[in-house]
Amino acid sequence: MLLSPSILAADLADLKGAADLCARGGADFIHVDVMDGHFVPNLTFGVPVVKALSAHSELPLEVHLMVSNPDHLLDDYLGAGAAWLSVHWEASVHLDRTLTRIREQGAKAGVALNPATPVEVLEDILPVVDFVMLLSVNPGFSGQSFLPYVVDKARRLREMAEKKGARVTVAMDGGVDRDNVHQVVEAGVELCVAGSAVFGAPDPVAAMQELRHRAEAESE
Repeated sequence: MLLSPSILAADLADLKGAADLCARGGADFIHVDVMDGHFVPNLTFGVPVVKALSAHSELPLEVHLMVSNPDHLLDDYLGAGAAWLSVHWEASVHLDRTLTRIREQGAKAGVALNPATPVEVLEDILPVVDFVMLLSVNPGFSGQSFLPYVVDKARRLREMAEKKGARVTVAMDGGVDRDNVHQVVEAGVELCVAGSAVFGAPDPVAAMQELRHRAEAESE
């Protein structure tokens, strides 16, 4: 399992400290939720914040654009240091073109799906997708409860990718914690985003290690 702690759930007055915790906990990425107050009812991290994080951490930044016009922001966030960048299917008018632009700049190109969006909408585009981010909460706020029906979406996505011969990383974001991470990984999820389960814990480093241990123990 790849682990990507979401800094939206961290102490926003100490993002460098949050990035350091991610490194100490053995995280593979830092997850950065970019919200525009339009596509989702919240505002979060702008380009300068992402650039600062990139300068202060050696962990790759996995940036999730929850915005209405992702094409207008691609170059800025890629230039700021996004190593993996996902855009929402629901917000992308010309998805193939968008994913191609991301890949041409050397980043991994991902598609995010809201909970109510079926994975089948991606069938034709999977060959040019590096990763799919399945939202297991309704996007816009940290700390929401996990939606169990998204686990079945992960299974269907994995089966669809295998039938297509597409090498796609299945990711899940929202409410993943110590109690459900084994179920998530068993369904074929390879990259888990965890926010409150990490930064809401008394010891975030220990929480990251426990998440990985539970995921790996269940997958053996």
